[in-house]
Amino acid sequence: MKKVVVFGASGNTGTYFVKYFLENNSDKDYEVVAVGTRETQKFDELGVTYYRVDITKKEEFDKLPEDVYAVVDLAGAMPARMKGYDPQYYIDVNITGNLNILEYCRKNHADRILFAQSFGDIKDYGETELVLKADMPRKFSFASDHTIYVLTKNFMVDMMENYYEMYGLKKFVFRLPTIYLYSPIDHYYVDGVSRKIGYRLLIDKARAGETIEVWGDSSRVKDMVYVKDFCQMLYKAVFVNRDCGYYNVGTGIGTSLLDQIKGMVEVFGEAGKKSQIVMRPDKPNAPQYIMDITPAREELGYTPKYDYISMLKDIKREMYSAEGNEITKD
Repeated sequence: MKKVVVFGASGNTGTYFVKYFLENNSDKDYEVVAVGTRETQKFDELGVTYYRVDITKKEEFDKLPEDVYAVVDLAGAMPARMKGYDPQYYIDVNITGNLNILEYCRKNHADRILFAQSFGDIKDYGETELVLKADMPRKFSFASDHTIYVLTKNFMVDMMENYYEMYGLKKFVFRLPTIYLYSPIDHYYVDGVSRKIGYRLLIDKARAGETIEVWGDSSRVKDMVYVKDFCQMLYKAVFVNRDCGYYNVGTGIGTSLLDQIKGMVEVFGEAGKKSQIVMRPDKPNAPQYIMDITPAREELGYTPKYDYISMLKDIKREMYSAEGNEITKD
């Protein structure tokens, strides 16, 4: 049986992809295998084999299966999960760890590798060029605590090119902006300090009927892509008859900040206590960008399933289910 090995499976996005694979794959010749760093039993419930592996240690790869068809590499250190600032950790995980994954692919004759890249290498274009294209030259600040992180992700993309040229390892890169999803973990790190995730804070305010402020220019738009559409894109790349691809992850549609907040109030607000929306143009602007998904549409046959409101409704279903609550109004 051919194995599709998912590194980073114990993280939020990885778990969603494993579930998506199980729900959509009917070919019994393929089996998904989960690999992560956390101690977890959630894959036992799914009937999926799980290996706990520190990817920075080459010897730990010996415990993994050898009959590998594809590797989905969602592993990596990222600023949102880093308390304080430790640039060496980015080097150890995102370069050494990912090199070990590439070697695992080479030694076991994997057909292809899929890798989750950050859009940090091009997001600075957003202020002058709203639509971010997959073939844009890299452009990012060298004066930030995100710089080493972006450099390490870029280096993995370059290493993949090397393994493609030298060994024929097919390569598919996915450039990720913010991926929206439900998780019981609702905090992340900003500049090394723990904070509530922005959209989770707004959802909580909408649920409580509290006043919500709209900061800066309310017309600025953002591509709001749901994790399940990202999983669709990955799944299609696992089986597509191509040697390589470089894809922006997104919907190709911008949702204004005002419409984002109106949507949260509509979907999460309770009848009779909807949040009041207050405009605050004196506050800083939110980032703006739309991801051009033309290559993914043309090469993978990708079509986003979730618009902004349907995404919020699905997040609500997952959130309420996890909390043991019933949805009284969709």
